[in-house]
Amino acid sequence: MFKSKTAQPPPFGRVSIDDDDGIEVKSLRAEARSGLWSETRLLIRDLVMALLFVVLFLVLVAQPVKVEGTSMLPRLHDGERIFVNKLISYKIPRLEKYGWPTLERGDIIVFWYPNDPDKSYVKRIIGLPGETVEVRQGRLFINGQELNEPYLDPHLNASRRSDPPVTVKEHYYFVMGDNRDNSSDSRYWGLVPEKYIYGKVLFRYWPLSGMGIIRHESQYNVAPPPTDSTHQRDLNDE
Repeated sequence: MFKSKTAQPPPFGRVSIDDDDGIEVKSLRAEARSGLWSETRLLIRDLVMALLFVVLFLVLVAQPVKVEGTSMLPRLHDGERIFVNKLISYKIPRLEKYGWPTLERGDIIVFWYPNDPDKSYVKRIIGLPGETVEVRQGRLFINGQELNEPYLDPHLNASRRSDPPVTVKEHYYFVMGDNRDNSSDSRYWGLVPEKYIYGKVLFRYWPLSGMGIIRHESQYNVAPPPTDSTHQRDLNDE
């Protein structure tokens, strides 16, 4: 006559643990450990990839270098740390028109010292292949035209030394330090072979107060050396 309420089926039918075998019950502690290990593996992978990228960048593109000596004062000081662009050592003429770095007058470069390739020097490119470089009473001339060098400190360039003209051979460069009174450079030991140049100074990263990109300090207006045809024409005009 009276029915028990427990005898009535629930509104949505009877539910049993066997009704859905797709339900997986896990321990929260085990799930947390599994998630932590998964995130750790991803972090290690990202760190390894980042480290690999840095190594490749330093091997192929940029190299940290420590400045030793005062021959490049006031631009570079003893003990400073710089990055040099190594792409200039990979000669790819087809890419030069697309912005591939090339060597220009005024570039500060690092190279193997020609008389002892175990040593590394840092100097500024002054004379390009085919040009004639001459020092007259401490003044610098390229192809007979005086070179404007506003980056020099007059107190470090008081000498009135004169040197005979030097013609720069193909695939060679005439280099000098900015501290002309205290620099061992092409005036003393000759030209630098292009193959000995392994980097162009790009960025100073230490000390922090001097951090920044190192750019050209001057725009040079030097006419190219006369070609054989131009020279012959001049002779005919005479």
